Amino acid sequence: MKSDKKGQRVQSVERALYLLEILSEVGRPMTLSDISEKADLNISTVHRLLHTLISHQFVQQDLNSGRYRLGLRIFEIGSKALYSLDIRQVARPDLQELVDRCNETVNMAIIDQGEVVYIEQVESSNMIKMFARVGSRGPAHCTGAGKVLLAYLDEAELAKVLKKELTRFTSKTITDPNKLMEELTIIREQGYSLDVEEMEEGVKCIASPIRNHEGKVIAAVSISGPVARMTEKRLKDIITKNLKDTTQKISINLGYQDFPSQQAVDLPVG
Repeated sequence: MKSDKKGQRVQSVERALYLLEILSEVGRPMTLSDISEKADLNISTVHRLLHTLISHQFVQQDLNSGRYRLGLRIFEIGSKALYSLDIRQVARPDLQELVDRCNETVNMAIIDQGEVVYIEQVESSNMIKMFARVGSRGPAHCTGAGKVLLAYLDEAELAKVLKKELTRFTSKTITDPNKLMEELTIIREQGYSLDVEEMEEGVKCIASPIRNHEGKVIAAVSISGPVARMTEKRLKDIITKNLKDTTQKISINLGYQDFPSQQAVDLPVG
């Protein structure tokens, strides 16, 4: 293959990509001659490129008409591109604004193999603050973010988590799978989770889910602080609404739109 030394561009790759653009723009199956004319390339070159693309499922050829159209591989890659959108970059300004409003440490987490993984954090200015190192893992069954993410797992994945022993960290840790299932149901109904000294004594956490363009929960945002500051009144009057507003805004920025109207917050905290 020849390359453009100045820009290190490979001509055959550029031509193949151009054929994909043509098929996309036209939006209907095309004959070989139509594609050749549109691309301003000779038929033998277009034929060779198309069959390379077919071998990788980027293009399909109708066996009856002989016409060419985009293959499902294009859709698969496009969908994955949406998923790979850097959620941290999208969310960071909103996480900072949430910290500014609540002055408590904010974390963003995902779930992986039944564990919560912290992928972003904005610290508060308080002398006493709660934080988890970015990249660290933790149990999902007794953390705010973890319980939110468990609540929206599909049944098969959730079943795998519940088959494992639920480790006790404090006297308030839920270790009974049936009780955890009951709480996950409540979390789905109210749209947020609470960790009241379940992972660490003296620490309270509240978390809410982030959804992508398909409505799938892909991450969670949590606010953590000492129980002395995270009072029921402060949670109800300030923190919960700001948290849910933030996760809603991030979700919208990721393409999600189907949010119900906000309901009054009634926190079942002790």
